[in-house]
Amino acid sequence: MATDGLLGRHVECEVLDHILGDIREGLSRTLVLHGEPGIGKTALLGYFGAQAAGCRVISVVGVESEMELAYAALQQLCAPMLDGLASLPAPQRAALTTALGIGVGPVPDRLLLGLAVLALFADAAAERPLVLLVDDLQWVDESSVAVLAFVARRLAAESIALVMASRVLRPDTATLPTLEVRGIKPAEARALLDSALLGPLDAEVRDQLIAETRGNPLALLQLPQRLSVLELAGGFGLPVAERLSEAVEDSFRRAAESLPESSRRLLLLAAAEPRGDSALLWRAAARLGVPPDAAAPVMEAGLAEFGTRVRFRHPLVRSAVYNSAALTLRQQVHAVLGDVVDARSDPDRRAWHRARATAGPDDEVAEELERSAERASARGGLTAVAAFLERATALTADPGVRTRRALAAAEANLEAGGFQAATELITVVERGEPTAGDRARVDLIRAQLNYMTDRGRDSPALLLAAARRLESIDPVRSRATYLEAFSAGMFAGRFAEGCSRSDIARAARAFDRPRLGDTDDLLLDGFVALYLDGNASATTPLRRAVDAAADEAAPDIRSLWLAHVAAVQIWDDRGAEELALRRLMRARSSGALGGLPAALNSVIVWRTFSGVPAEVPALLQEFEAATGDTGGGLAPHGALIAAAFRGDRSEFSSLAATAKADVIRRGEGVGLTICEYAQAVVHNSEGDWPAAMATVRGAAETLEDIGASAWALGEFVEAAARCGAIDAAAHAVEKLSEMTGAAGTDWALGAEARARALVSDGDDADSRYQEAIERLERTTMHADLARTHLLYGEWLRRARRRTDARTHLRAAHERFDAMGMRAFTDRAARELKAAGSSTPKRVGTVSPDGLTPQEAQVAMMARDGLANIDIAARLFLSPRTVQYHLRKVFTKLGISSRTQLHRVLPDTGD
Repeated sequence: MATDGLLGRHVECEVLDHILGDIREGLSRTLVLHGEPGIGKTALLGYFGAQAAGCRVISVVGVESEMELAYAALQQLCAPMLDGLASLPAPQRAALTTALGIGVGPVPDRLLLGLAVLALFADAAAERPLVLLVDDLQWVDESSVAVLAFVARRLAAESIALVMASRVLRPDTATLPTLEVRGIKPAEARALLDSALLGPLDAEVRDQLIAETRGNPLALLQLPQRLSVLELAGGFGLPVAERLSEAVEDSFRRAAESLPESSRRLLLLAAAEPRGDSALLWRAAARLGVPPDAAAPVMEAGLAEFGTRVRFRHPLVRSAVYNSAALTLRQQVHAVLGDVVDARSDPDRRAWHRARATAGPDDEVAEELERSAERASARGGLTAVAAFLERATALTADPGVRTRRALAAAEANLEAGGFQAATELITVVERGEPTAGDRARVDLIRAQLNYMTDRGRDSPALLLAAARRLESIDPVRSRATYLEAFSAGMFAGRFAEGCSRSDIARAARAFDRPRLGDTDDLLLDGFVALYLDGNASATTPLRRAVDAAADEAAPDIRSLWLAHVAAVQIWDDRGAEELALRRLMRARSSGALGGLPAALNSVIVWRTFSGVPAEVPALLQEFEAATGDTGGGLAPHGALIAAAFRGDRSEFSSLAATAKADVIRRGEGVGLTICEYAQAVVHNSEGDWPAAMATVRGAAETLEDIGASAWALGEFVEAAARCGAIDAAAHAVEKLSEMTGAAGTDWALGAEARARALVSDGDDADSRYQEAIERLERTTMHADLARTHLLYGEWLRRARRRTDARTHLRAAHERFDAMGMRAFTDRAARELKAAGSSTPKRVGTVSPDGLTPQEAQVAMMARDGLANIDIAARLFLSPRTVQYHLRKVFTKLGISSRTQLHRVLPDTGD
C-alpha cells in the first residue's frame, strides 16, 4: 500500500495497514507510537486515518494546558458517540455521564467508568469499524489516560483500533503494544531535505544537517528555514548544541514572530484555548480587536488552519507560540477567553482561564476554582480536584481560608497520588493559621504519605500518633486511623520501627470511642484483644467481626480485607475464602479499582490452598492487568504461592528474587515471611529439607504475621523433623499449638495434629496422622489434606507398612496431580515406587485442551449459567469479546453449544 508521501516510513505504515486489516476482520488492536518531537508520529496518525476508508474515525489531541482538567480528552473522544448512552447499563451510563459532566451522580469509580467507555466504543463499532486516534498522549489528562489504558487492555474482538502517539511512554500505557518511531534513513532524509530547500546546498552542510537532525522529518523541513543562504552554503551557525525539540520550536517561533501583530495575537489566542472552538476564538478575537483577515497570514505561513475548528500544523507550533509570549500577554488572552466562555455550560474551563489570567490573590476566582473542584470531585477527577484546589490556595489572601484550602488540596493530592505536591501543601498549612484539627489532619496526611510511599517501618508509629491526635477532634476518623495503623503494623511486621502492634492496641483500648457496633468496631476490639491478651481472648471478638462482615450489607473494601485477616487468624478456612471472594466481587461490581489487585492476591492464595487450579491462571492474568490499571506496586504474593505449589521452580525463582528485594526495600515484614514460607514449600516439595529448614527459620521465629507465621511454622516442623532436628521441630509445634488450640477449628486442629505426628513415634504418630486426615477432610484445605496423605504414606513406608503406605501415597499422588502440584506429584511418585507400586498415569486437567487462561475463565462462567453480558461485567470485557472467546472455546473443545460445557470442563467446586 502506498505510504501517502511519508518518506522512509514503509515499516511503520505496514504495521498500521495490518491493524486496519485486523479490525476489518472483526478483531481489535491497540498501538502506542512513541518518539521524540517532530519524528513523524502525527504524520503516521494522519496516514492511518486517511487509509481507514469505511471506518468511523475519531481523533483527539492532548494539550498541555488541559492536563489538569479531568476527562477533558475522554470528553472529546466520546462526544460523537453519546447517542449510544441509552444502550449502556444504568450504572455504567451514570458513571460516564457524571465523569463527562453531563449528568449528576456519585463519584464514578474508574473501573465502572472504564466498562462504560468500553461498552460505548464496542456499540459504536458494531455498525462499522471504529478508529480512535490520540495524539500527544503525554499531555492528555491522567483521568482520561487511565480509562483509555483500561479499555486498551481489554479490547479483543470489537473491530476497534486505538492508536496513540506520545513523546514518552507513560507508566499506565507502558504495557500496551508499542512502536518506536525513529529518524528516517539518510537517503530518505536527503530527499526530504532537498524538498525543503529553495536553492543549492553545500554537500558537507547537507551531511551535517542530516547528522544533527538524526533523520527527524520535522527538523529537516524546518531548520533550513532558520539559516541564511550564506550559512547554508558555508555551514556557519548550525545548531550543534541545541536540543532538537527546542530547535524545531524555535523555528516555529521565528515564523510566528514574522507575522503581523494582529495575526500573532490571533495565534496566541488559539494556543491558549486548546479545544479549537472557532466560534469561541472569534468572540475572543473581536474583544481584542483582531479582525477576521488576521487568519490569512497564519495559514499562508503554514502554522495553523482556521475552519470549523482551529488546527495547528503541529503541537510544537502551539507550545512555541504560547511559551514565547510574554506573561502579561498570556494573562490578557486568558482573561478574554474567560470572559467569553459560557459560565453555565462550561464553568470549569472559564474558572481555569480566569485563574491563568490572575497574577495575585483574587478571592472571587479562588472561590470559583473551589466550586470547580467540587464538580471535579463529583466526576471522580482526582487530579483535577488537586489542581483546582492548589491554584485556589495560591490565589487566596486570607490566612485562615488559605490554610483550609491548602489542607484540602494536600488531601486531594494524596488521594490522586501527587505525593510531592501534598508534602509542599502541608508545609503551607503549617506556616499558616492551622487549628488543632488542622494539625491533626496534617499528622494523618504525613503518616499516610509515609505508608503509601514506604509501606512499612515507621508507618505504624506515624499512624498511631495521628490516631491519638484525632481522638478528641474526630472520633470516627480516629477509629479508622487506628485500624489503618493495625494494617500498617501487619505489613511492617518484624521491620516496624517506633512502635509495635501491642503499642497500637494499648492506645486503641484506652480510646473511649463512640460505639457504633459495626464491623469496624468489632475488628478493633478483636485486634486489641489479640495483641494484648493473646489468641484465646481474641478468638470470640474476631469471630464476631468475621460474622458481622459476612452479614453486613455493604462493608467497604478495607473492612472486608481486615475481616478476611481475622478469619485467617482464627483458622476459619471457609470464612477466609468466602470473605476473599466477596471482597473480589465487591471490587469488581463496584468498580473499586484500587482494591482489585489486593483482592485478587487473596483469592489466588485461597484458590491455591483449596486446590482449585483451573481458576488460578485467569486470576493471575487479571491480577497483572489490574496492577497495570492501577499502577500499583503490590507484591505478587498470590503468584508467588501459586508458583510454589505448582512446583514451577523457574517461574518461582524469578518472582521470588524480585518480590523479596522489593519487600525488604519497603520494609514489609509480612511480605518477607510470605517469601520465606513460599520458598520453604518449594524446598519441601523437592525433599530438600535442610534448605527448607534454613530458609524458613527466621519466619518461624516471627509469630506476629497473621497467617504467614503459622504457615511458616508448619513448613519448619516438616523440614526440621525430616532433618532429625526433633527438639527444634517440637518447640515449633508448641508455638503452633498456641494458635491452633485457641481457634479449635478442624483446619487448626488438623494442622496441629499433623505437626505433632511429625515429632511423634509409634501409635501416637499413627493416630495423629489419622486425626489430621479426618479433620482436614472436613475443610476446604485440599492442598493441606494431600500433603498430610503424603506425609502419612511416607511414615507408613518407613514403618514397613507398605500396603497401607501405598493407599495414602496413591491418594496424595492423585490429589497433587489433579491440583497441578507437579513437584509434590513427583515426590509422591518416588515414594510409591519405593513402596513397590507403579506410578499412576498423570492426568493434569488444569486447562483442558489448550484453553488460554481467559478462555478457561469465560468457559467456566458460561458453564455455570452466566450470560455473556454478566460474564463481561465480571471480567471487565465487552460482550463481543466474551462471545469471541466462547467461539474459540467451542472449537478447541469440539463442542457446539454452552450446554455441552458441563461435559467437557473439569469440576472446580470444593
